[in-house]
Amino acid sequence: MSIDETALIEALGLVKQYGSLGRTVDDVSFSIRRGETLGLVGESGSGKSTVARLLLRLGEPTAGVVRYAGKDLLSMNTREMRRMRRRMQIVFQDPFAALNPRMKVQEILAEPFAIHHERPAEGLAARLVEMLRAVGLERSALSRFPHEFSGGQRQRINIARALALKPEFLVLDEPVSALDVSVGAQVINLLQELQRTNGLTYLFISHSMPLVRYLCDRVAVMRKGRLVEMGECEQICNAPKDEYTRRLIAATPEMHLLR
Repeated sequence: MSIDETALIEALGLVKQYGSLGRTVDDVSFSIRRGETLGLVGESGSGKSTVARLLLRLGEPTAGVVRYAGKDLLSMNTREMRRMRRRMQIVFQDPFAALNPRMKVQEILAEPFAIHHERPAEGLAARLVEMLRAVGLERSALSRFPHEFSGGQRQRINIARALALKPEFLVLDEPVSALDVSVGAQVINLLQELQRTNGLTYLFISHSMPLVRYLCDRVAVMRKGRLVEMGECEQICNAPKDEYTRRLIAATPEMHLLR
């Protein structure tokens, strides 16, 4: 298993098996280069989110290797993984369920600093305001509860929290599927701007080929736990080789994103 020196993340031969239920991830291998966005697409139940959890070591694979910047994540102990988690974060699909309804936004955004025992150089209060402004929200949001915000605003808060410790790598697990098209488009464009500003690397999980085509550099197509096709986005979208990929493209209507 060779190391790709240009890769930030490598997955090599990942397998996840749940007893008699069989393999939800079956011999999956790919890499994500620094600064790029890899789209991981497939229908519900294809294993996309399971792969993402294995990459972040939120679950343990049955077999395989995960490397981050050349380091084997699966061999790390609890203390080493705690340090690594500062460098990689996830934005979940449901902006409503991902926020604690009993906590004000100030507490939600401050939580990563408390967990990792970090005090921002500029002071916590100033850093929280900076985080909100980076996602298009005002200081006044700090004193409010999640239920006081729209779905799009909640997802912006989730993104701000994910970026709190200035990670290099974000998993975006269908981050706009719970939002209407126009609001989702605004969030997608925000993610693009944050990537340019912060030099982020993304794994973007979706079932929408047009959305992946808009946002991603390369795309990997999953079906029943296996990768069936992978390549440059334009090449896959314009001339897919696999019949399943062709069906995915045909099943998703074109989206007109706000610029």
